[in-house]
Amino acid sequence: MSISMKASNSCSLLSSLDRSMHRISKVVKAVQGQAATLMQTFNYPYTVPQALLAEKICKAIGMDKIFYQNSGTESNEAMIKMARKYGVEKYGPNEYHIVTARESFHGRTFGAMSATGQPDNACQVGFGPMTDGFSYAPFNDLESFKAACNENTIGIMVEPVQGEGGVHPATKEFLQGLREFCDEKGILLLLDEVQSGWGRTGALMSYMDYGIKPDIVSMAKAMGGGMPIGANCATQEVAKAFTMGSHGTAFGGHPVCCAASLAAVTEIIDRDLPGNAKKVGAYFIDKLSKLSYVKEARGQGLFVGVEFDGTINAVDVKHGRLDRKLLITAIGKDVIRMVPPLIITEEDADKVTSIIAETIEALSE
Repeated sequence: MSISMKASNSCSLLSSLDRSMHRISKVVKAVQGQAATLMQTFNYPYTVPQALLAEKICKAIGMDKIFYQNSGTESNEAMIKMARKYGVEKYGPNEYHIVTARESFHGRTFGAMSATGQPDNACQVGFGPMTDGFSYAPFNDLESFKAACNENTIGIMVEPVQGEGGVHPATKEFLQGLREFCDEKGILLLLDEVQSGWGRTGALMSYMDYGIKPDIVSMAKAMGGGMPIGANCATQEVAKAFTMGSHGTAFGGHPVCCAASLAAVTEIIDRDLPGNAKKVGAYFIDKLSKLSYVKEARGQGLFVGVEFDGTINAVDVKHGRLDRKLLITAIGKDVIRMVPPLIITEEDADKVTSIIAETIEALSE
């Protein structure tokens, strides 16, 4: 897998593919060149890689401002803080309520895990009360989201594709409806694109295929080219909430990570990897849907989930072909999730489908 196109260490699809998929030469060169020029500085001054990356990203996805983080959960944490501060300062001290989706996953820092709509998830169990100020509604249920809002709601926060929830893409009616409702009520639309962003679903950012624009969007993973970096992009108006001292990070916007990200994002755009994800993803999902014991193969681009009919245990499929160098993840006992390299071909998809088919056959005997 091209590290720069990787969605997550815990949910990657790797097979015996060419090593170039794990090591993009332009990203390697960017890291080496920047490390030899400026390894690190304190966070008062801007650096050239920060500025170039900010310009590249904001222009590419139609946003105004960027705030660099170190990871996906930190990006979501900062998004929550920015929304709440905006609400409190603009509307009053109680305007910090945020509605998120059931079965969502937003990270493991306290605000992000409190936003996660899975009360029985291991990321929440054993840590005491979650952070106040969140309510939850069923994903893709617009009317339930509206009903969950109250006079103190400042934000609605969702993933365009629920990954940990079983790989469920948002419907256009849902996301477009949320945007219209947020505009009507003066509520911020917050999109968690940590997993879905940067080509994964067939667009640079998933929201671009829905014809909407968020007030704040979080990102990480693929944007780093294998280096640890995340970010929030926001509109000019909302970004004003972060004044001096509101939020900070010692290593956010690290020059080496920004150089790597600039190379990775440039590769994704110049090679039209979202286009490849859309084309090969549709092919891959169609092939997987025809396998025995598969109830449904679904996803968006190369964000792929396979749900079994109860006959086959997804965890057994996960472990069933490690000897064939196929690494996937299971969500519960019914779903496997795959986020393969954005540069895979239909032939690669055939190979993976064949390995999964062999695993299913072996398990069914």
